[in-house]
Amino acid sequence: MTESLLQQLKKRRLMLKLKQSDMMMRIGVSRQQYQRLESRGNPRLDTLELIAKGLNSELMLIPKEKVHAVIDMLESVEANPAAGQNPAEHAKENKRKKLSDDPWQNILGDDL
Repeated sequence: MTESLLQQLKKRRLMLKLKQSDMMMRIGVSRQQYQRLESRGNPRLDTLELIAKGLNSELMLIPKEKVHAVIDMLESVEANPAAGQNPAEHAKENKRKKLSDDPWQNILGDDL
């Protein structure tokens, strides 16, 4: 987690399988502008907020004394995605049928 903010933005974009050109539609900047920003930029706070929104992310200030706890929690969720869910959500997800088992699931928006 010692990556720079710009490296984290790029990593998040790649995780979402987005190209730099996709950011134009998401945040309204050209591919060239986004490429420059991602490689060596010094974006303003409002630009960072816009990029975070385009990457389905949030900007946060984390107190230094809490950084290790946050990193540990994020790493545990990455290793075990169910760890980030509350038990009710996990049970509901496990209870759902696979789409291949029931291709009509929630087609009318009535999934409970």
